[in-house]
Amino acid sequence: MSQSRVGFRAAAGPRGQLMDTALVDVVREAGASRGMLYVLPPGGDALWLAVMTGAPPEIAVPWARMRLADPIPVADAVRERRLVWVGGMEEMARRYPRLSLVLPYDFALAAARIASGGTVLGGLVLMWPGSHPPLLSPGERDAIEDGCHRLGRILQETADHGDLLPVDRPRILTPALGRPPGPAEASDTAAFIERLPGGSCALDLAGQITFITPKAAELVGAEVADLLGARPWEALPWMDVPEVEERYRAALMSEQPTSFTALRPPDTWLSFELYPDSSGISVRITPSTPADDTSATRPTPFAGPSRASVLYLLMHLAATLTEAVGVKDVVDQAADQLLPALGAQAIALMAAEDGRLKMLGHRGYGTAFMDRFDTLALPSVAPAAHVLDTGVPSFFTSFDDLKAAYSPAVNPDGWVAWAFLPLIASGRPIGSLVLAYDQPRHFPPPERAVLTSLAGLIGQALDRARLYDTQHNVAGRLQAALLPRTLPRIPGLDVAARFLPAGHGVEVGGDFYDLIRLDDTTAAAAIGDVEGHNVDAAALMGRVRTAVHAYATVGASPGDVLSRTNRLLVDLDPGLFTSALYVHLDLAHHAACVASAGHTRPLLRHADGRTEILHVPPGLLLGIEPDIDYPALEFLLAPGCVLLLYTDGLIEEPGVDPDHAITALAGLLESTDPSDLDAMADTLVRHTSAPVDDIALLLISVRHTGT
Repeated sequence: MSQSRVGFRAAAGPRGQLMDTALVDVVREAGASRGMLYVLPPGGDALWLAVMTGAPPEIAVPWARMRLADPIPVADAVRERRLVWVGGMEEMARRYPRLSLVLPYDFALAAARIASGGTVLGGLVLMWPGSHPPLLSPGERDAIEDGCHRLGRILQETADHGDLLPVDRPRILTPALGRPPGPAEASDTAAFIERLPGGSCALDLAGQITFITPKAAELVGAEVADLLGARPWEALPWMDVPEVEERYRAALMSEQPTSFTALRPPDTWLSFELYPDSSGISVRITPSTPADDTSATRPTPFAGPSRASVLYLLMHLAATLTEAVGVKDVVDQAADQLLPALGAQAIALMAAEDGRLKMLGHRGYGTAFMDRFDTLALPSVAPAAHVLDTGVPSFFTSFDDLKAAYSPAVNPDGWVAWAFLPLIASGRPIGSLVLAYDQPRHFPPPERAVLTSLAGLIGQALDRARLYDTQHNVAGRLQAALLPRTLPRIPGLDVAARFLPAGHGVEVGGDFYDLIRLDDTTAAAAIGDVEGHNVDAAALMGRVRTAVHAYATVGASPGDVLSRTNRLLVDLDPGLFTSALYVHLDLAHHAACVASAGHTRPLLRHADGRTEILHVPPGLLLGIEPDIDYPALEFLLAPGCVLLLYTDGLIEEPGVDPDHAITALAGLLESTDPSDLDAMADTLVRHTSAPVDDIALLLISVRHTGT
């Protein structure tokens, strides 16, 4: 596409103008159709959309706040510090199904991280028409990289002034108008358009009619003055069907021509041809007859929000809530999606718990005010409690209406209208959703139906989330009970341990570690990993740890400890296998002996900083064959050395060779300060940003004599 046709007006404010101009420049230089600039406030865990070009506000609303953990291209780009490229609709559906569900249109997208001096400040998103080649060109990549550098400098200056904060709503930059035509040119253009068959009109990026010929107005059965500035599906009731607005969105996002046929009651069929570019859509309207395979149907009257917008919101909320795993996630997602989309200013979610109303979360309301309703006894005539008790929604168009229904009501925030909605799951109310507005709201029947549907989605998600939280809490307590609460204090040794679940939800892992005091000068350390993530794995982990501890305390050698534990597991026949590593520590002679049952190789950081991978003879996993010997490796453990035992979650990464991962871990261990084992443990755990398996690690350091 031509790069010269993309230009935008910058917003007011010095740094805002610089930000807007830089975004417009990178959109133009990369030949893109539209761009989105996200900022990451200092210490924040979410990206906030600050500026957007080339799209209507309705498109921007669901993407105004993106958590860094969200499966969205810009979050991936920022979190993983890489350029994300999605070449088309099929690739989008495969890699980002949530985004594809909400925007099922043919367009290409690039997302990149914006940083300055190693500090991540935000993210950049660029979009191209669906006709873009499947790969970015070198020139486009260079334009993105240069644009991110420029934006990084501007965002850093903004952050230095303390202005890099979340924004209430993004700035939407509209296309800059070209040179206005002179009188003669305008007259010739009008004459040219009038000579064309049928009628013509133009839509801006928001879908509003900016120009329409008298013939087009006649065809659709309205006056030109009534159509200018309006959206077709809002000005013409017979066009308020999902297909019409969806065709507009498809043309806008893909910049590909499209067409559809619609019936103007009672019996006039019209053909609409849409020709989009980055500044808007030109539309040709001609009389037609319905094709045999047309999807056009006779629309039913519908007042209130357009049905396409409703479907868009429902789809986006449903897709988002499927990824919410806990109650806090549901509350955050509901607030993020509903407040801007519905024009509400405050939201609160409550549920019944032990005969009382429990506040699950709120936004826009004052905490002190909300605390008044937390633990409110049920049943109650308070609207939020009454809705929960009856399952019937309540709508109040004024504070007088609310006061009439509930005389103790107060309004410290000055809201004007309220919707109290039941959260329904499995056919019963489990909670209530409150929406508050600062403008008059009459809640016509279609809007009431929409709000009730949205509350139903949230209720189902909340029911799942509460079950998840309960099971996750039980799993966490079980996991903690199976690991040592504290490690014994052993003279001459400094130790640190960490356990980090990989986010398997309510599953319990089989990773374990242990430190055992044998006598005044000897100790033992063990680490292991039972396959699987379930209660069976956790139970077997407890047995393995107990067996290792028992055999160690009777003085068995490392090889014998593993051999005896192996025979026990074979006899138990649990159907699961276990890797394990056992180390005997002779503190008097600064010597150690280690045996392995198929476990990851330990690392030894020497006092001079050099780090060595200990090549322990690899024995067979525990629980496979009954009579297995486990050869041992002896090594020196001098004062100042640090021994690292760990499970494979610390090094597992898709597409990375395990040997390379161990080498990288050794380099990280070598570069850390051995004087603070807790800080060293935290550094080692943090280097795996998204572990695919549980992580357990044990650090052991021999003190220098006299310390």
